[in-house]
Amino acid sequence: MRGHQLDLLEHAADQRSVLLIAPTGAGKTLAGFLPSLIALANPERNTGRRDTKRRGVHTLYISPLKALAVDIARNLEAPVAEMKLDLAIETRTGDTPAHKRQRQKLNPPDILLTTPEQLALLIASPEADSFFDGLTTVILDELHALVTSKRGDLLSLGLARLRRLAPGMRAIGLSATVAEPDDLRAWLVPQSGSEDRALADLVTASEGAAPDITILPSEARIPWSGHSARYALPEIYEEIRAHRTVLVFVNTRSQAELLFQELWRINDDNLAIALHHGSLDAGQRRKVEAAMTAGRLRAVVCTSSLDLGIDWGDVDLVINVGAPKGASRLSQRIGRANHRMDEPSKALLVPANRFEVLECRAALEASKAGVQDTPPPRTGGLDVLAQHILGRAAAGPFDEAEMFAEVTSAAPYRALDAQTFSRCIDFVATGGYALRAYDRYARLKKRSDGLWRIANPTFAQQYRLNVGTIVEAPMLKVRLARSSAKGRRGPVGRGGRVLGQVEEWFVEQLEPGDTFVFAGEIVRFEGLRENEAHVSRAHAEAPKVPSYMGGKFPLSTYLAAGVRAMLAEPEHWRALPGQVREWLELQREKSLLPAREGMLVETFPRNNKSYMVCYPFEGRLAHQTLGMLLTRRLERARMRPMGFVANDYALAVWGLSDMGAAITQGTLSLDQLFDEDMLGDDLDAWLAGSALLKRTFRNCAVIAGLIERRHPGQEKTGRQITISSDLIYDVLRAHEPDHILLQATWADAATGLLDISRLGALLRRIRQRITHTGLSCVSPLAVPVMLEIGREPIYGEANETLLAEFADDLIAEAMT
Repeated sequence: MRGHQLDLLEHAADQRSVLLIAPTGAGKTLAGFLPSLIALANPERNTGRRDTKRRGVHTLYISPLKALAVDIARNLEAPVAEMKLDLAIETRTGDTPAHKRQRQKLNPPDILLTTPEQLALLIASPEADSFFDGLTTVILDELHALVTSKRGDLLSLGLARLRRLAPGMRAIGLSATVAEPDDLRAWLVPQSGSEDRALADLVTASEGAAPDITILPSEARIPWSGHSARYALPEIYEEIRAHRTVLVFVNTRSQAELLFQELWRINDDNLAIALHHGSLDAGQRRKVEAAMTAGRLRAVVCTSSLDLGIDWGDVDLVINVGAPKGASRLSQRIGRANHRMDEPSKALLVPANRFEVLECRAALEASKAGVQDTPPPRTGGLDVLAQHILGRAAAGPFDEAEMFAEVTSAAPYRALDAQTFSRCIDFVATGGYALRAYDRYARLKKRSDGLWRIANPTFAQQYRLNVGTIVEAPMLKVRLARSSAKGRRGPVGRGGRVLGQVEEWFVEQLEPGDTFVFAGEIVRFEGLRENEAHVSRAHAEAPKVPSYMGGKFPLSTYLAAGVRAMLAEPEHWRALPGQVREWLELQREKSLLPAREGMLVETFPRNNKSYMVCYPFEGRLAHQTLGMLLTRRLERARMRPMGFVANDYALAVWGLSDMGAAITQGTLSLDQLFDEDMLGDDLDAWLAGSALLKRTFRNCAVIAGLIERRHPGQEKTGRQITISSDLIYDVLRAHEPDHILLQATWADAATGLLDISRLGALLRRIRQRITHTGLSCVSPLAVPVMLEIGREPIYGEANETLLAEFADDLIAEAMT
C-alpha cells in the first residue's frame, strides 16, 4: 500500500473530509474507497443479510462521466472479492434502465456510483431522507473537472443537501491535476459565509514518472490553417500499427467522425479501430468500452468522452490530434496511457496547423515544468439555484431561512445574499413580476405555516424530466433503416437500430439523398419521421460531416502566454520544425514579431479593401467579442468596416477605408481604439441589438425550468424552444430588466461566450504597448487568419485542396 493511501486512511478514521491529489496510476480511486471498504468489512455492519434487513447507501461515488462510473464499478470487483465482502455495488447513470433505478430506491446498494444529475434526482425524491440516512462517505472523482461548470454548481448544492440528510458524512475529493488545491479543499466542506474559507484536509502523493511526450516530426507540409491534420494521417496510422492499443484524442465530435473515416480509408491491415463520442448511442459506446477492456481494439478515436480517469492499463500510446488548448487537459489525456505510476505515459502531439505547432511546444514545456492551468472557481449560477429550489420542493416542504443557510454552505454560493436568494424563490414561485399572471409559472405555494411546497405534482414530474445543466443544441435520433426498393428513393421501413444523435439544425440543411458521416459510417439521409432522422448505408466520395455547436475548447491563458513568449524569443525556435522556423523568419523579415506583453497590429491592402490584423493570442471567444466591438468603433471613425474573422491567435478586420493611412496620419488612434472603455457603453449597445444574449437566455431559461425541454408524453423541438424563450426574453427586457434570469444571462455571457474578464485583461496588458506596422501586402503570420475569411464548409479532399491553393496564393503574395 502506498504512503498517500495510508495517509488518507488516517484522515478518514477521524471522519474528516480530505482532498487527495495524486498522479495518474497512483491508485487514488482505490485510496478513496479504502475507508469505505474497511468500514463495510466491520462485522457490526453485516449482522443482517441484505434480503432480510434493508440497509441504506453507505458510500456514494460521483464522477463527471458515465463511462468512468461503469469502469470504476468493474475495477472495484477485484478488491471486494479479495476481501470477501458481501457488498452490493451498482451504478446509476442516465443509461440505467428505469426499473433498475426504481429498485435501487427500494433496496439501495452499499456503494452507489453515479453522476451529478442522478444525485439531483435522488435528493429531489420524497424518500431522500431514508435513502441517505446511513450515508457515511461521498467520493468525488476528477473533482477539478466537476467544479468548473454549472454541473459543479448543481453538485455543490446536492452536496450541501446531503450534509443535512447525513450530518456525519465525510467527503473525499480525488484529483490528478489542480492549479490551486485550496479551491477544491473549500469545495469539499461546508462554508460559513465568513471571509476565511473552511478547508478540507490535504493529502498529496509523490510525483510519478515523467511522461514521454513528443511532437510529430512530420516531413509533410504542415498546413497554415485548418484542423483536420490530414497531412499526418499516414504517420498516425503507422503509430497505431506500431503499438498495442492507442487512444486518438480530438477536440470535437465532428473531428472524431472525420478522422475515423480517414483512418478506415487507409486501414489496409484491417486493424480494429473504433469511434467514441458523446452523441453516439449509449449501447454503441458501451460496446467500444467493453472491447477496450477486453483488449480487442488497436485504437479508439475519441473526444473528451474518454479523457477522464478510465483505467485501461494496456493503452501504450495517446495521440492528441490538434492543439491541447490547456496544460491540464493534456495531462489528463496523457494519463490515459499506461495508467501505472512508476512507468512513463507515452504521448504524441499532432498539430493540425502551424500556430498549433507553437501551442503544442508550449504545452510540452508546461508538462515538463509540471504546470497546471485549471480555471479559477466559479460563482454559483442563479439559474442552477432555481432548478435546485424546485427539486428541493419536489422532495417536500422547506423553510426559506433553513434552505438559505444550507445553500450558502456550498462553496460556489457562499457569497450569495439573502435578498437574491429570496428573489430566486419568488422566481420559482411566480416566474417574477412580469410573468406572475400566468399559472404555468406558479410552481411553488406558501403554506399557512410559512413553508414552501410544490404547487402541483405535475411540476415535480417536469423537474425530473428536465433536470441537469447540460443544454445541448436540440438533437434528433439517427436511425438506420432500409430503403423501400433497391436503388430507388422512397419511404423507409421502421425497426432499424439507433446510431446516435445529431443536432437538429444540421438535419434541417439536408435533402433526401444527401450523404454524411456518422457513427463511423457513411449514411444517406432518407427523411424525417417525428423526432428521428432515418438513414440508410451508402457509399459516397465526399460526404458531409455533422458539426456540433459545443465541444470547442478555449485556449488557456497559460498556453497563450507561452506562445507569445516563443514568438518573441527566437532562441526558442530551435525546437520547432524547419518549415515553421522558416515561416517565423520570413515574418521577421517582412514585418515584425509580436512582443510578449504587447500586441502587434498590421495593416495592408488586398483586393481593393483595407485589412487590419492584430495578434492578441487570447482565444477565439475573446477575439470574437473584440471584433464585434472594434467594428462598431471603426464605423464611428468612418473606416467603413465590412467584417471580421477570428481564431485562437489573431483577429482580422477589413473595410473600405485605408486604416493603415489613418493610423499613420494620426486620425485613427490605436490606443483609443483598444481602450478598455469599450467594455462599457459599446458593449451594452452591441448586446442590446445582438442575438447572442437571446441564445444565452434560452440556456438559462431551460436550466431554471422556465422553459421545458421535455414534457410528459412529448418533447419540444429546438424551434419551439427558441420561439418560447425569445418571446419571454423580449417581455422581461421590456418590463422587468432586473429579472433574476436576465441577471443570470449576463453573468453567463460575461464569463462564457464573451469572455469579458479575459478581454479586459488583454486590453489592460496591451495599454501603451501596441505596435503598428504598415505593409504593402499580407504578412506570413496573417495568412492563417486570412484563410478563415469567406470560408465555405466544403468537405473531403476538396476542402484541403482549395485551402492549399488559397494558401499558396497568399504565401506567394507575402513573399513578394
